[in-house]
Order: sequence, then structure tokens, then C-alpha cells
Amino acid sequence: MAHSAVSKTIFFLDPASRVGLQVQIRETIVSAVLAGRIQPGAQLPSTRKLADYLNISRITVTLAYQELASQGYVETARRSAYRISNNPPIGLLATEAMPAVNNAIDWPAKIRTSFVVAKQMSKPLDWRRYPYPFLYGQMDPSLFDLNAWRDCARRALAREDFELMAGDFAAADDVQLVNYICSRTLPSRGIRANTDEILVTVGAQNALWIVTRLLLRQGTHAVCESPCHPDMSASLLLSGARVTAIGVDKEGLPPINIPADVDAVFVTPSHHSPTGATMPIERRARLLDAANEQDFIIIEDDYEFEMSFLAPPSPALKAFDRKGRVLYIGSFSKSLFPGLRLGYLVAPAPFIREARALRALMLRHPPGHLQRTAAYFLAFGHHDAALHRMRDEYHKRHIIMAKALQREGFTIAGSSAFGGTSFWVEGPEGLDADLLMAELRQDGVLIESGSPFFPDANGPCSFFRMGYSSIPRSNIDEGVARTRARIETLLSWPTPKK
Repeated sequence: MAHSAVSKTIFFLDPASRVGLQVQIRETIVSAVLAGRIQPGAQLPSTRKLADYLNISRITVTLAYQELASQGYVETARRSAYRISNNPPIGLLATEAMPAVNNAIDWPAKIRTSFVVAKQMSKPLDWRRYPYPFLYGQMDPSLFDLNAWRDCARRALAREDFELMAGDFAAADDVQLVNYICSRTLPSRGIRANTDEILVTVGAQNALWIVTRLLLRQGTHAVCESPCHPDMSASLLLSGARVTAIGVDKEGLPPINIPADVDAVFVTPSHHSPTGATMPIERRARLLDAANEQDFIIIEDDYEFEMSFLAPPSPALKAFDRKGRVLYIGSFSKSLFPGLRLGYLVAPAPFIREARALRALMLRHPPGHLQRTAAYFLAFGHHDAALHRMRDEYHKRHIIMAKALQREGFTIAGSSAFGGTSFWVEGPEGLDADLLMAELRQDGVLIESGSPFFPDANGPCSFFRMGYSSIPRSNIDEGVARTRARIETLLSWPTPKK
């Protein structure tokens, strides 16, 4: 294969990519080898010619070739030339004779249960290219100490740690992470727990799924809030249980409305999703009394309590539990970063034993290196420092956002009394939030329609959520103004009084 042919057919580098040029060269060559576009023994362009062709440093090409040689994809020929190895590590199966796949199977008939049971929340993966991203749950990387995380990740790769995490944990969890949750995280919520009462999960959603699988089945009865996070309502629906959704007010779920024959009640007392309502202490006490009297279990999802900058957060509902009726779900996804996917479940030891066995059947355990890295990050105080930065910045954004919404005439239907990172907004009568969300993308604005939070509602939804965890302060006013302007193009809306 001629040098120029190889260069022009397989090398397409992106200098603006976050992936380094060396890595791009290696990935390009490996992909071509695996796909059969370059055959074993084919000579590669010299480092000088390829560097000139790509207009990059020759040392960059040399280092890429050397790494490929160490991996067995490339070997040196005479006069320091490089060629594709005669025996590259491409696996045991030949790809040339693989027949085309014929998708003639009737998959809807084969699949016994459809897991597409709820309207999904729309969050584009390229949301960072939008100048006004009012998305909930996304992070601002400027507030996170990436260097500290990298240091903790390197520590977790030290020989002693590596030997531990490289093995099979079976059904166990990282001891350091569990000890930190016991000694630092839970006490800050007023909760005391032993290590055998904690299970590390792949985020809060994983914990919720495990709980529903253990508690609910056909013939049981569950209660959730309305509006409710679509993932929670979908999990309850898939359990086969009868589900009753109880409307929340400004103090969360009213215990007086809970039916008499309930087996489990799912609540978000510290920060209701999506309105942000906080359940006061008195109502929490009544909810616990109802659980004892009616013999049901409470599942508490305690997310985002860390973002308390307007007032100190109330103790968790489980902090008042003396009968072991509250199963507590926590997560590091909001306080660290959403892609971390580390959470935990706190429950009586007999329940955790069953939950651990179920988790082992699903995924064995969360990745050991990730658990140990998080444990170091927490133990060294980086987590507390990150929370301090977030609270300070989100407080400033909260003030700007509240004023902007008020100035543009929006109705704030829900916002956490202690802080949080979003506003639940009620649009004017007749607004279709799904249509608004789609139209606003043309204006560079991302919001979240409220319709997924009302799975049983008919007709358009006028509610939508606007988060401020990922949008710069300087863009909030203009983004809110564009939202107002777009609504005016969709329907008649009186000009707000200034």
C-alpha cells in the first residue's frame, strides 16, 4: 500500500478535539486494521512523511507508532520503517465471511416486558453547545476540582489499592467508602447506621430499582407523589403493583391522603422532585406515625440536600425513624458529578442482605476503582470543598434567576426553601411545554418540559423546569428573556408589569 494512499484514506485528525493527536493516530490505525482496510504486512508512511502530511510534529507520530508497536499492531521493518504486524491482536474470528444480519425476528412478540413505559426527559448530549442550558442535574466543571479527582484516581491505582480493587469483590463493597458513609455522610443527615446496613449502588436509580423488586409485586399497593420523577413512576409501574399517585402541596406529600391498604410509600421529603417542596418536621412525624399505624414501609429519596444555601437542611426523615420503617436512598451524583453513578441504600441489615444478593445477580458490584477513588476524594476533604464552592455559586445564580423570572412575569410554582438548583415554573394557560421546549432550541435555550412528571395527564402540560447548575450567571437574564419571547410567539400573553 502506497504511503500517500494510506495517508489519504485512513488519517483524518481533528486538531480541535479533546482527544490528543497521538491517540487519534493510534485509534485510526487500530480501527483500520480491525476493519480490514489495512492488511497485515502493509507498510505505513514514514514518521516524517506522515507528520508532513498531517502538519504535526514528527515526534507525535513516532510516539504513536511506538505505542502501537508495544501493543502488537505495528512492527518495525528495515531502516526504522513501520508496517502492520503480520499477526496483529485482532481476535480469533475472521470478519470477511460474516453474513449480513437479517432482522426478520418479531422482537415485540419475543420481548415479554417492555421497559419503555414512561415519557423520557429530553437532555441532548451536546447541551454544552447551547448558550442558555437551563437543564437540571448537569454540572459546571469550573466548580469541580478535576486535579484533585485525578490525584485520588492515581492513589487508587497504587499497588496495594490496585490489588484489592482488581479482584472480584463478590457481593462486597469498598470498605473505605462504606466507612466514610457511616462516619461522615449519614451523621450529617442525622442518621446512624452500621456497615452491614449500607449497600453501595450504581446511583440512586439502581437503589430504587432494587427496593421495588424486593418490596413490590402483583397484588401489592404503592404510593408515590404527583408530580413524580418519571423514573420512579416507571419503576413502580413495572413492579406490577397497584400505584396511587398523591398530589403534593407546598409542604410535600400530605400523609392524611395515604390509603389504608398501602405496602410502600415513596417520597422525596427534603427536596421534592420536581417542585422543590420541603416537608416540614411536623408532617414528617405524621408520616412516620401513619407508617407505624398502617404497617407500610417508607422509601426516602434524599437527593440534593447538600445544596442548602438559603437555610440549613432539615434532618432526613430516616433520622426520626425508630422502628426501621424508612429505607434511605442517597447519591453522590449531584454533589460530585452525574456521570459518577455512585449511590447508596441504608436499611435494616436483613433487608440489605437481600438487596446485596439481588445486586450481585444484576451487576456484582459497582466498579472497585471508582469506589476507592470516591472514598479518597471524600476522605481528603475535596468533597466538602466542592460543596462549599457550589453552594456559594448556586446561591448567586438563584438570586439572579429568581429576579429574572419575576421580571419576565413567570409564576414560580416551586422552589426549594433551603436552596437547590432549579425552579419549577408554571406557564400561562394554554401553554404546551413540550412544544415550548422544542421551539426554544432554535433560540439556544434548553429547558425541561414538565409533562414526563405527570404520566397519567391528558392534554398539554403548562409546567416546565429551569435549572441553573450549568448555565453561567451572565447568561441567565438573556435566557429567561428568550423563554418569555418564545412563549409570546406561541400564544397571547400579557406584558408583565415592570
